[in-house]
Amino acid sequence: MFVFDDLIKIDDRGLQELMKEISKEDLPIALRGANPEVKEKFFKNMSSRAAEMLKEDMEAKGPVKVSDVERAQQNILKVCRKLEEEGRIVIAGAGEEML
Repeated sequence: MFVFDDLIKIDDRGLQELMKEISKEDLPIALRGANPEVKEKFFKNMSSRAAEMLKEDMEAKGPVKVSDVERAQQNILKVCRKLEEEGRIVIAGAGEEML
């Protein structure tokens, strides 16, 4: 089963493609519950200004319900699966060997 922390398996180009398609409201909420490696992968695939704004947005939101984090993560995973089905991104280790 593909979970939010598996987004670290997407290559940088694929993650940038995903970020174009996801809700800007979902990302800061979803990242609140993500492991540090996933957060860093998102931040390094943004301009320094965009990453700083996202970090500020995450801090400004204050406490967030776990159910809201899970909902935001599921919304992002739905977009991710759609992009993978369309062949727009590749998730390493998602069942097929990469060459």
